[in-house]
Amino acid sequence: MRRIICLRKYLFSQDHKIIGLQYYLLALLAVFVSITFSVIMRLRLTWPSDVWFIMSKLLPTAFNETGQMTPEFYLSLMTMHGTIMVFFVLTLAPQAAFGNYFLPLQIGAKEMAYPKLGLISFWLTFLSFCVLLSAFFVTGGAPLTGWTAYPPLSSIVSSQPGQARGMDLWLVSLSIFSLATILNSINFLITVITKRTTGMSLMRLPLTCWGWLATAMVSLLAFPVLLAAGLLLLFDRTLGTAFFLPSGLLIDGKVISLTDGLPLLWQHLFWFFGHPEVYIAILPAMGFVSHFLATFSRKPVFGYRSMVFATLAIALLGFLVWGHHMFIAGISPYLSMTFSLLTLTIAVPSAIKTLNWFGTIWGGKIQLTTPMLYSLGFISLFITGGLGGIFLGQSSLDIYLHDTYFVVGHFHLIMGSSAIFAIFAATAFWFPQIVGRQMNEDLGKVHFFITFLGVYAIFLPMHFLGIAGNPRRYAEISEFLYLNELQPLHKFITIAMLVTVNVQLLFLINLITSIFAGKKVKENPWKATTLEWTSSSPPSKDNATTIVYRGAYDFSLPGANKDYFMQTEDLPNNSLDNS
Repeated sequence: MRRIICLRKYLFSQDHKIIGLQYYLLALLAVFVSITFSVIMRLRLTWPSDVWFIMSKLLPTAFNETGQMTPEFYLSLMTMHGTIMVFFVLTLAPQAAFGNYFLPLQIGAKEMAYPKLGLISFWLTFLSFCVLLSAFFVTGGAPLTGWTAYPPLSSIVSSQPGQARGMDLWLVSLSIFSLATILNSINFLITVITKRTTGMSLMRLPLTCWGWLATAMVSLLAFPVLLAAGLLLLFDRTLGTAFFLPSGLLIDGKVISLTDGLPLLWQHLFWFFGHPEVYIAILPAMGFVSHFLATFSRKPVFGYRSMVFATLAIALLGFLVWGHHMFIAGISPYLSMTFSLLTLTIAVPSAIKTLNWFGTIWGGKIQLTTPMLYSLGFISLFITGGLGGIFLGQSSLDIYLHDTYFVVGHFHLIMGSSAIFAIFAATAFWFPQIVGRQMNEDLGKVHFFITFLGVYAIFLPMHFLGIAGNPRRYAEISEFLYLNELQPLHKFITIAMLVTVNVQLLFLINLITSIFAGKKVKENPWKATTLEWTSSSPPSKDNATTIVYRGAYDFSLPGANKDYFMQTEDLPNNSLDNS
C-alpha cells in the first residue's frame, strides 16, 4: 500500500510542482549525457590519431581495428548531442520544468488546467528520451544526419550504418516528443486564460508568465509541423512512400526513377519548426532575466508594456524567417532577399528588450547575487551571439559562412549558452521557494565566473575558425592543409571546454548539498513581489488563492516607506511617507 502511495506521490503525481521537478531532473540528466557526448567529440577532433583502448572494448563497432574512433561514430555523437540539447534541455528546462512548477503559483491558481494532461506529457517525454538513447544499441547504432536530418540521406535506410533502425528510433522519439509538447502547450494556454486569480489581469502578469504563454503559442504552431514532417519521413523509410525522395538517385546499384519527392520540402517543414524552436528556448529565458533584473535592481521593469509586445512580436516574427536557414539550398535570390529583410526585422523587438534590460538596471540598487550575475551573463551572451546573427542573416555572407564553425559558435552562444545561463539563474532564484533553503552563494559566484569565461573561451574562437573556412561536422581537419595552423586554436577550445565542463560539477555539488545542508531561509528571502512568494517554502500541496491589487514589479515606489510591494498588497495610506 505504501509503495502505491509513493508511486502516486512521486512518479505519477498530478501535482504541477512534482511534474515540474520531474521535468527539471530529466533535463539535468539529459544535459550531462549531452555534455559527455560533446567531450568525446572534442577529444576526437583535437587528437584524431589517439587510440581509445577502453572505449574501443566497450563499443567495438564505434572504433576501428587500431582503436581509433570512426568518423561515423563522431557524426552519431554530434546528432545525438544536438538532438538532446535542443529538445530535452533547452525546450524542457525553461518551459516545461519551471513553467509547470511556477506558472500556477504566479497567477494564483491551485493547479494547471488539466493536471492529467501534465502527467501524460511528462511520461511521454520520458519515453521519448528512452527511445532516443536506445538508438545507440540497435544494429548500425545511432543516426548520423545531424539534428536536422536532411533527406535524401535520412530517407535511405542503406545509405550509412546509423541510417537503419537508429534513424527510425530517432524519428519515433521526436514524434512522441512533439505530441507531448503539444499537449503541454495546450495545458499552459488554457491555464493562463482560465485560471488567473481575481485581479490578475494580463497586464499584471509577471514577464515570466508572458514568456511561458508566448512559448506555448509558438510550440502549439511549430511542433505539429515537425510531427507531420517526421511521420512523412518515417513513411518514406518504412512504407515505400516518396515524400522527400527524389528520382535519379543510385541506391544499392539501382537508379530510383519512379519517385517524385522533394528533399527541399523537408527543409521547409523542418525550419518552419526549427527557427521558432530558437524562441521556444529563449522566450522563457528572457522572461526570467527581466524578472530577476527588476528584483535585484529594486526597480520596476523599464517599459513593461513594450516588453510584453516585444515578446509577442518575436513569437510572431519567428515564423517568418525560416528561409534564412536555406540560403545555400538554391532558393530564389528574391526569396533570399525577403528572408534577409524579415530576419533583420526581428532584431527590432530583440533590441527593445535589450535596451529595456539596461533601462531596468540603470540607476537601480543593484544586488550582485548569483541569479543577478547569471542574468547579466545572459545579456552579454545574447548580445554577442546576436551580433553573429547579423552576418548570417545576409545571404551573401551566409553562403560563405553557412557550413563553417561560425554558425556553431553563433547558435551555441545565443541559443545554448544564454538559455543555460537563464536556467542557472532560475535555479538559484527559486531554489529557496522549492526547498526552503538557499544555494551556497560563494560556490554559485565561483561557478558563474569560471563558466562565463569558459563559454567565451570556447565559442568566440569558433567564429574566427569559421571565417578562416573551418568546416563543421568533420571528425578531423588534418586533411585540410590550409587549416593546419588553426589546430592549436582547436586545442585551446578543447582545453577550455574541459575546464568549463568540470566546473559544472561545482554546480551539481552545490545543488545537491544545498538540498540537505543549505542555509535555511525565511519566506521571500529576495524580497520579491510576485505571488509564488506568498506561499510557504516549500509550497504546500494546495496553492493558496488570493486577490491581486497591483502589477508584478512595484519596487521603490516614490514616497513609499519600503522598497517593494507584493502583488497581494492593497496600498494603504500609511505605506506612503507623507512627511
